Amino acid sequence: MSDPFALYNENQTPENRAICDRLLSEVDRHLPEADRKIWHGAPVWFLNDNPIVGYHVLKRCVRLLFWSGQSFDEPGLAPEGSFKAAEARYTSVDQIDADAIARWVPKARDIQWNYRDIRKNKGLTNRIS
Repeated sequence: MSDPFALYNENQTPENRAICDRLLSEVDRHLPEADRKIWHGAPVWFLNDNPIVGYHVLKRCVRLLFWSGQSFDEPGLAPEGSFKAAEARYTSVDQIDADAIARWVPKARDIQWNYRDIRKNKGLTNRIS
């Protein structure tokens, strides 16, 4: 059976596919222990059923999203949404900074807010690590 992440990437434009392939490679390299699945239509890595990082093709870019990224205190990530998520957006594979991803992904492992139980906690997130 084919890898769902690879299938997701194959269905993108050539430019977006190159970005997605690179993000897949970089995140996999630094988060090999994570569970990977297509979640809400996009590739997402999970630790203990908690979403950690994922990417998604938007209309004008590819977004790399870290669910707890606002807590990383890292340049290159912009706040996203009303919780603790932060993102980086790419329109070209040349914009991807492998060194930044190498810093961000371990922080995603170590700094987690509980998104797994957000419904049970009535919309609140608690830091779990």
